[in-house]
Amino acid sequence: MKFLLSFLTWWNGQTLNTRFHTWRHGVMVGEDAQGNVFYRSQDGKKRWVIFNGEIEASRIAPDWHGWLHHTWDAAPTEQPLKRKAWEKPHQENLTGTSAAYAPAGSIRRAVPVERRDYEAWQPE
Repeated sequence: MKFLLSFLTWWNGQTLNTRFHTWRHGVMVGEDAQGNVFYRSQDGKKRWVIFNGEIEASRIAPDWHGWLHHTWDAAPTEQPLKRKAWEKPHQENLTGTSAAYAPAGSIRRAVPVERRDYEAWQPE
């Protein structure tokens, strides 16, 4: 069913045209931890990604994002980025989901925390 949906809709993976173009002109460069596959054209001028699952741009890690946008020439499979000890692993944008950040006292939290660091202004 998913294969059939890819012929008709772009949000269910690559379309027929993208699948054909990738097969005809694409050279696979690598794959990231989430299963997204990265390609470049045979002349090396164009670069694109085929998402594994939901098509969401924030699912692309920073090293692959830099390669896609020609920030650097070498793909992360050829020349990995140097990691700092303080770096956290890549996380997709969670805005609009139940896992989104909600500060203390937010009405979006199941049990809002009472704030003690704020004192409301009262007129004299």
